Amino acid sequence: MKIEKFETWWVKRDKCLFDEKRRGSGAMDWDVIVIRLTTDTGIEGLATALAARSGNVTESYLHDNIAPVVLGRDPHDREKIWHDLWNIDRHLTFFPVYLPGPVDVALWDICAKEAGLPLYKYIGAYREELPVYASSLFYDTADDYIQEALAYKSKGIKIYKAHPPGPYTLDMEIHHALREALGDDMILMSDPVAEYTLDQAIAVGRDLERLNYKWFEEPFRLCEALDIPIAATETTRGAHWGVAQVIAQKAADIVRADVSWKDGITGTLKICHMAEAFGINCEIHTTTMNFMDLVNLHVSCAVRNCEYFEYFVPEEDFRFPMKGLLPIDEKGIIHVPQTPGIGGELDWELIERQCHSYRKAEL
Repeated sequence: MKIEKFETWWVKRDKCLFDEKRRGSGAMDWDVIVIRLTTDTGIEGLATALAARSGNVTESYLHDNIAPVVLGRDPHDREKIWHDLWNIDRHLTFFPVYLPGPVDVALWDICAKEAGLPLYKYIGAYREELPVYASSLFYDTADDYIQEALAYKSKGIKIYKAHPPGPYTLDMEIHHALREALGDDMILMSDPVAEYTLDQAIAVGRDLERLNYKWFEEPFRLCEALDIPIAATETTRGAHWGVAQVIAQKAADIVRADVSWKDGITGTLKICHMAEAFGINCEIHTTTMNFMDLVNLHVSCAVRNCEYFEYFVPEEDFRFPMKGLLPIDEKGIIHVPQTPGIGGELDWELIERQCHSYRKAEL
């Protein structure tokens, strides 16, 4: 079996999910590139890639740098293809952090479908479900976070992670307001994505300890100063090599990875297994795309050291271009799909309707 066709659709969303502070100047429409690899046996592997600031850049990297490496290769040779792409990246190509992970995902999808197995069973299953935590966007007031957390609590999701907007004094007010409004039976986390100074981060962390928050993202140098677990590495480069440096320096108590930003399923599994050897959880990070988050779920169900599934909300903003909702039940538990491969369905009618450009490479 070999890859004989490499197709991409640049799908326009015409919507930015970040405020001006976080998107900066210029357009940031948060578009998506749909990737389809087809083998000479007719099996298709699917994935989606971020195109948050430039679909042209994402498409060009895929076709100029990645497609030539993948075409003609056996998808079972994922490890060799992964290292070939890593070598190209290291030697002055410098892929965006969200590439080439999706291509690795498409290769795994092909092989799981060929085997007739759900992806997590093809990897090697550990479980079939995980508790979900609702993960917010950035809002202006504490009440915005409270109302959202209460809405998801009413749906059975009793775990909530806030992304407070800064400065640190406002973030601390939001943390207190959430705990007061939601009570002690709600598990809470905080990810300020902040530009704190060291003393500000320590102050926030100590306050979170008093409020019994589950973890604090993404400050470094705080593991010795704080008791609350520090979660980090979601944006570090270098797949498991980059995460290894953080673990070696004891700079995080929990590491993070996902199949979009950490070189696919292959890269994410390397991080999960490495972290397990150090007794550390790898809490899988959202890709901001529901289809790829289903892949995250498969990986999470194939490893032991992941406790939760990150559910970016409101889901309607992150479903694009997948059909249907994520399989979350009324108790806040997400269940891994049981059909061969990834198990999600892309909305091809929407993809064709909103396609800005289509490119194809063939043998």
